[in-house]
Amino acid sequence: MNWKRESGRRSFTRWGTQWSSRLLGLVLGGMVVTGTTGLTMAQVTAPPSQAEIESVRVERIPAGVKKKVAGVILRREVDSFVLRDKTAGEIRVLLTAKTRVEEKKGNIFREGRKYGTTSLIRGLNLEVEGRGNDEGALVAEKIRFTDNAYVTAQSVETRVVPVEQRVEETSTRLSQAEANAQRLSGQLAELDTLSKSARTEAGTAQKTANDALTRVETTNRRIDATNQRIDQLVSSLDDYEAKRVITIQFRVGSAQLLPEATQALDEIAAQAQNERAYVIEIAGFASAEGGVALNRRLSQQRADAVVRYLAETHGVPLRRMVTPFGYGAAQPVADNTSREGREQNRRVEVRILVNRALQPGNPAKPAKPGDSKGGSSSY
Repeated sequence: MNWKRESGRRSFTRWGTQWSSRLLGLVLGGMVVTGTTGLTMAQVTAPPSQAEIESVRVERIPAGVKKKVAGVILRREVDSFVLRDKTAGEIRVLLTAKTRVEEKKGNIFREGRKYGTTSLIRGLNLEVEGRGNDEGALVAEKIRFTDNAYVTAQSVETRVVPVEQRVEETSTRLSQAEANAQRLSGQLAELDTLSKSARTEAGTAQKTANDALTRVETTNRRIDATNQRIDQLVSSLDDYEAKRVITIQFRVGSAQLLPEATQALDEIAAQAQNERAYVIEIAGFASAEGGVALNRRLSQQRADAVVRYLAETHGVPLRRMVTPFGYGAAQPVADNTSREGREQNRRVEVRILVNRALQPGNPAKPAKPGDSKGGSSSY
């Protein structure tokens, strides 16, 4: 934003210098002695035009060339505005009935807002896509800006308008002082006082404008940091790590929880109450002693028994438990040809999973395949 303050300061200083020089030249050199006729007022030099005050380098866009630019609205007219881009160059942008004004949204889960051209106010940070015309202006086809940028520009507008009014009042007072000098050339001391007062007020107004631009720059940096954090969280919503894993065994052909199983589930429920952004994954399994359909049904009943115990005994919300699934005799952890192996395969695996991105002080990191940190125990 430094280029904004420097450009504004140079324009205002050049303007003030021209007016002050002309005012003092009028008072000191505007009187001529003509024998016995007395004093005659000199012709007053015309004030500088708006084009002279705001003379800056304007970039011309070749006719028919498509261009995309980003910057801040510097001046607004009925069907056009002047955009100052990031290289301190200025581009004249024309608005037509086909120009689309849309929100540059950061939330992928909602539709972007549509705006009218009246929303294009000074100080608005935006992007413009269009084509050049024969006059070197950019005919806008699509204009995008964020909702936060629009709120910021509105805030700046409410601060800058009073400043401009004060500058206009100052200009009026200078004009009045010049007219008084024509009529009352002898009151040099009074005019000098008015000139000093006008310069002081102009300096105060410039400082107010600079402070407003500094606040805009600070706000934009905060908005960029917030958007970066939101993007990071959205991309890491499915990044979980296992805080604890337990395995519960069952008797042959049974889905009833044993005492040691309920004790393990009590510990899991107690730990879950202290976690943030957690879910509980429950998977049931069976040994290969029965048929495929029987094993699938039995493993599902075992997983359902764990869900029911956690919900009824400890009040764990169902939304916190991933849909339980019975795998039957699939994914054995031991050899089904031995008694000990079949005992290990008659099981339910319970995992507490927490979202990495939503943990306090823990920035989101991409999960590695098979990553399962946390304690593991078997019952």
